[in-house]
Amino acid sequence: MVPFERLEQITQRFEFLEAQMADGAAGADIAALAKEYSDLKPVVEQIQAYRQLLADLEEAEAMMDDPDMRELAEEELPALKEQLPEAEKALQIALLPKDAADARPAMIEIRPGTGGDEAALFAGDLLRMYQRYSEARGWKFEIIEENATELGGIKEVVGHIKGENVFARLKYESGVHRVQRVPSTESGGRIHTSAATVAVLPEAEDVDIQIDANDLRIDTMRSSGAGGQHVNTTDSAVRITHLPTGLVVTSSEKSQHRNREIAMQVLKTRLYDLERQRIDSERSADRKSQVGSGDRSERIRTYNFPQGRMTDHRINLTLYKLDQVMQGDIDEIVDALTADDQAAQLADMQG
Repeated sequence: MVPFERLEQITQRFEFLEAQMADGAAGADIAALAKEYSDLKPVVEQIQAYRQLLADLEEAEAMMDDPDMRELAEEELPALKEQLPEAEKALQIALLPKDAADARPAMIEIRPGTGGDEAALFAGDLLRMYQRYSEARGWKFEIIEENATELGGIKEVVGHIKGENVFARLKYESGVHRVQRVPSTESGGRIHTSAATVAVLPEAEDVDIQIDANDLRIDTMRSSGAGGQHVNTTDSAVRITHLPTGLVVTSSEKSQHRNREIAMQVLKTRLYDLERQRIDSERSADRKSQVGSGDRSERIRTYNFPQGRMTDHRINLTLYKLDQVMQGDIDEIVDALTADDQAAQLADMQG
């Protein structure tokens, strides 16, 4: 079990932060203190609940020696003992090292895979699924770059999502999403299988990535308006190439200054993601589990429309409520993936 000294250290740190914030902590970084305080709060609540349970157990065991109280103790003890393993597990999960990126906003990139027009239509369906999910959670979903097909599908879309714990909730969505359905373009009614890839990247902060201006080539291009409606064709679209990695980012809003800002943010986020992947692969070279690794070549989920079924292959979870899932009701899947990842981390620590 967790050493008591560690629980004591965490509790003392929490009380210190509480006192600092109450005093206004002159000269301290209030935002950093508040973040650490809010990160520690749920951990300390679990510690307090666990300690309370141990105290109740001790008290009930002491009552066994008192003839007047023995009967009551015999009633209470089994129930208290039954709660102990669950309380220990909840505490261990609360103490797991947090992914530093969990609380950050995220960029989401969706692209069709195999399957032509049908894959592009499915990519559009996935975009709407994530937009609805974001809306239900009170997040702000902004489309940065969108390239649509004539049939209303998507060749590529990049979105920016802001809100609470965005990356923590969406990081398991990275990978290949497969769809099985009869395309609306198919007259014979045959079921087709096609796919789309999703990449969810935590947004980089300035402290994460320093970019040398000499490593960038910045081109401005004519922004092509939808269907040639924009007569005003100013050189507003911006393309930034990061020479060392060959990463290319474009943004084509109406304002060139805003484009440069957006493109730089997307570039930083992609570079930060590359660095996270490098560190992650070094650390987990021996770990087989794909959950949480964000491997985008891995088929993670199948959406079977004729059967109304969604299956997540990483945890063998099957739900027969595809309509609700496509409407953005994905919390059950996210919770199951989070729990599976936590269980794998606990096993790693104990192994």
